Amino acid sequence: MDIPEGLTQSAFSELIGCRLQRLDTGVAEVALSLTPQLRNRGNVLHGGALFSLVDITMGLACSATHGFDQRSATIECKINYMRAVAEGDVLCTARVIHPGRRTLVVEADVRQGDKLVAKAQGTFAVL
Repeated sequence: MDIPEGLTQSAFSELIGCRLQRLDTGVAEVALSLTPQLRNRGNVLHGGALFSLVDITMGLACSATHGFDQRSATIECKINYMRAVAEGDVLCTARVIHPGRRTLVVEADVRQGDKLVAKAQGTFAVL
């Protein structure tokens, strides 16, 4: 896939430490390491950081579907948290399940090894 330089990272994704692992048509994988700055008061990965990882990964899957010459924006997103992350890395995999002309529906799983950490679904507007 031909990706224009600088379009897979944003200042925010760099700030929290997202690392692109894979990008294919309709699919994106992004990793995130648990750092001290991403911990909540319970000393585990903050749910907001996990949600940000999901949104970033879903956005990349959308761009890999409609092309990096178009933009998309999150309309809505729902997430279920299954387990806490106390240490290590997580990997988010997002897949476009409906590539419409005006909206895209995306599913995402966040895993730590073989364990499901969170599952999400979102709708994105093509701008």
